Amino acid sequence: MNVPALPSDAELRDLAEQVAAEVRQQKLMLVTAESCTGGWIAKTLTDLPGSSAWFEAGVVAYSYEAKEALLGVNPRTLERLGAVSEETALEMVSGALARFGAGVAVAVTGIAGPSGGTPDKPVGTVWIGWKRRGGYAHAQLFHFPGDREAVRRQTVAAALVGVRKALTA
Repeated sequence: MNVPALPSDAELRDLAEQVAAEVRQQKLMLVTAESCTGGWIAKTLTDLPGSSAWFEAGVVAYSYEAKEALLGVNPRTLERLGAVSEETALEMVSGALARFGAGVAVAVTGIAGPSGGTPDKPVGTVWIGWKRRGGYAHAQLFHFPGDREAVRRQTVAAALVGVRKALTA
C-alpha cells in the first residue's frame, strides 16, 4: 500500500477526492468507524462539497463500551485481544456496514500516543479494516512513526488509500 510518509493537507484532500470519485462512480455510500483518528477520516471526506451524496455516516468510538454499543464489537474480543487488534478492526468495519447499510466502510483502531503503548503494541500501532458489502474484507497492521499528529495523519492517509483498494477489489 503506497501511503505518503507524512501526508500534507493537500495530499489528504487529493486522496479524499479519489475516494469520492470511486464511490460516486459505483453509486455506493461510505461509512467510517474511527477510534484513534477521532473523526478525522470523516472530516476529510465531508470537507468535499457534495459529500452528502455518497457519505452515509461516521462513528467515533473510543471506549470499549462505545465500540460494543455503536459498532457491535464483541466484548470477548475486546477482553481477549484489546481494542487494537485485527479482530476488533474487522468487527468495527462489519458493524459499521451492518448498522448503516452503506456499500463500503473503513474502520481504524490504534495507539496514537504519546502514552498508551506497550512492548507488544507500541505507540504508532494501528489496525485498519476495510469492507465492501457482499465481498471484500481486509485488515492491515501499520506501525507509524512520529508524534500523535503524525500517527493520526498517516492513519487517515492509509485508510483512504485502502478504501480505493476495497472499491477496486
